[in-house]
Amino acid sequence: MRLHVPVRLRWSDFDAYQHVNNAEMLRLLEEARIEAFWATDDPASNSELAVIDGRPGSPTISLIARQEVEYLLPIPYQRTPLDIELWIGRLGGASLQICYEIYSAIPDESEGAPVRSLFAKASSTLVMVDAANGKPQRISDLARTAWAPYVEDQIEFDRR
Repeated sequence: MRLHVPVRLRWSDFDAYQHVNNAEMLRLLEEARIEAFWATDDPASNSELAVIDGRPGSPTISLIARQEVEYLLPIPYQRTPLDIELWIGRLGGASLQICYEIYSAIPDESEGAPVRSLFAKASSTLVMVDAANGKPQRISDLARTAWAPYVEDQIEFDRR
């Protein structure tokens, strides 16, 4: 099962070649990841996977250990949000791999079946860390239970 997170593009995301800059791609992934996994003060706005407390002072923090992006097509400016699909490719002891596929907007079925474009594939490895001592901390049972239905195969990157 995958989670769909809509992410809007900003003018500042684009470079002189008029497509999303590679550095901005990491921000788009971050935005989708935070929307999907971080709990906020407003429970109504949290997804079913939002079990990481991202507020300042949280006893556990998540740190990026690795990121990889494979660009398949340039992302042009579009007014509709990108559809970022997220799932968990690996759920370890203190780390998890989040996988992403970045698509053009979800097509409106009432207007026919426009082709969705797959712009990029990506993955991020997050390590849960004790904020007080900086050491890896095991993923909680609450998080494992919430995330288990979203575990699928890892992203396959083209290794040419």
